[in-house]
Amino acid sequence: MNKLLKRSLALISVVILCFAVLTACGQDSDAVVGAVGEATGAFRMGGTGPLTGGAAIYGNAVANGAQIAVDEINARGGEIQFDLRYEDDEHNAERAVNAYNALKDWGMQVFLGSVTSTPAVATAEESNQDRVFFMTPSASSTEVLGGVPNPLTGIVSSPRRDNVFQMCFVDPNQGLYSAQYIYDHNLAERIAVIYKNDDVYSMGIFDSFIQRAGELGLEIVSTTTFTEANQNDFSVQLTDARNSEADLVFLPMYYTPASLILAQARGMDFAPRFFGVDGMDGILTMEGFDPSLAEGVMLLTPFTADAEDERTVNFVTMYYERFGEIPNQFAAGGYDTVHAIYTALNQVNATTDMSAEEISELLIPIFSDGSFVFSGVTGENMRWDETGAVEKSPKGIIIRDGVYVGME
Repeated sequence: MNKLLKRSLALISVVILCFAVLTACGQDSDAVVGAVGEATGAFRMGGTGPLTGGAAIYGNAVANGAQIAVDEINARGGEIQFDLRYEDDEHNAERAVNAYNALKDWGMQVFLGSVTSTPAVATAEESNQDRVFFMTPSASSTEVLGGVPNPLTGIVSSPRRDNVFQMCFVDPNQGLYSAQYIYDHNLAERIAVIYKNDDVYSMGIFDSFIQRAGELGLEIVSTTTFTEANQNDFSVQLTDARNSEADLVFLPMYYTPASLILAQARGMDFAPRFFGVDGMDGILTMEGFDPSLAEGVMLLTPFTADAEDERTVNFVTMYYERFGEIPNQFAAGGYDTVHAIYTALNQVNATTDMSAEEISELLIPIFSDGSFVFSGVTGENMRWDETGAVEKSPKGIIIRDGVYVGME
């Protein structure tokens, strides 16, 4: 009878514990908190990203890369420790603002911004008003920074947000670098471009690509567009590219529409070269995607997982051991952003009892005046200019046999 009583009490305890855990999780089901738990006396670092939905590969990659960096830093046991918390914004601006406010209520002191550009424009404005330091690993639109003129019109759509910085290439640079790379490597004689005309990311890259292509004398034979509402059927765009005898199709877009374009091009037996941008990184891990469709696809990125330097090898190894896949440049950007902020916090002697505004006012000057230099897995000797954009070199990669391979 005693044994039965003990077993019953044990079972009751387990049930109570499970209920408590489930209840706690249910209170904040959209949040992703540091995998190793919260560090005592740590800086509270937050971010928003699409952890669910069509762009979830980006958000989870950034959050995973950032978490590895946090765990590395906390394991050192120094004065700078972090609690990391990510909130799901579903690649939606309104949801991102709600997620930002949840992080602010949590006590966030440093913000990793939002993962994708449209949500990041919204949260950048919020963080600027609140004076919270913001560095995004991957939201590349110049509208996130503010104060940057459109490369074609010269129009500045919003004032510079002095607390906002990017670890990724800004969209104009992606367009400029892509056109230059195609020209330098003689990749095409006749180019078609398909871009999304209701997306700041796609349009920003498109504008600068067209500008540089014109300067270089590259022949653009087809320019077609699509929107969020009609990004399922690309037969018109691909037919125009084929009828124009394009031998390369430039795709300044995210991986979801790109995956459909590749599939539909094969279905109509159209096989030009495809050249993409960093938003296509992650296509190989997209659920249900046939990697053979991306064979030979080229893109520019600041990170190549097959690089042989010690820093990259260690990061790729850690990421694969924990998450069972090779990291993309979004994961690498998350990793580098945390380490860059960590290095800067050490330089300015920030302490955890400071407010978010006090920390921001310490970090803004060293990132703005060009004096701060950082080397990570996405670049060596990176600096930030007065606009908040990072200066680093792009790397060409090509997809071969289902993996990314450096072209240099």
